[in-house]
Amino acid sequence: MRSKNEKTMQDILDFINESYFSSGSVPTLREIADEVGLDKSNVSRYLSEMEERGMISRTGGARGVETERMRKLVGRVVHLPVVGEIACGSPILAEENIESYVTISASFLDAGDHFILRARGESMINVGIRNGDYVIIRKQQYANEGDIVVAMVDGSDCTLKRYYIDRQQRKIRLHPENDALSDMYFDTIAIQGVAVKVIKNIAV
Repeated sequence: MRSKNEKTMQDILDFINESYFSSGSVPTLREIADEVGLDKSNVSRYLSEMEERGMISRTGGARGVETERMRKLVGRVVHLPVVGEIACGSPILAEENIESYVTISASFLDAGDHFILRARGESMINVGIRNGDYVIIRKQQYANEGDIVVAMVDGSDCTLKRYYIDRQQRKIRLHPENDALSDMYFDTIAIQGVAVKVIKNIAV
């Protein structure tokens, strides 16, 4: 087989990894072909040479490609649902609230079930959570004072705030980390989870 273009092979490898770690699935031959500007038969020949070189392994099927990076993380990745603006009264992980999934190494997380909340607004800017940031939430129904929680208030609306108990007023105090906003007080709330990490876009 005549040796293939090295840059094209690297482009294919990068696209396979990018697709897998963003969506949890390997791209099809058609998707690879569209990405690198080749037809499917040429992509198939590229994949054969990449397999001979040990850049990938194949197990058959349209998506049966595995890279070294994927092999290193087999069994150690999780696919977390991304929840956007939450419909009032709807369970936080209801199908209609899930926008997409993000693949993350399990070593990045503590024990427990997690989901990702896409932050809206500027109520938590003092702790570096800005509009559009992804906040990783550990799903649980309890919290310690000072934790940043996803709280359902008034039986329907969900909000991301810091959790305190005001014993003098016998209320739950939800504190926005924004000096321009005031604390909110409630008799009861339903805790949906506790924030553990933030994934940010860095503006140029």
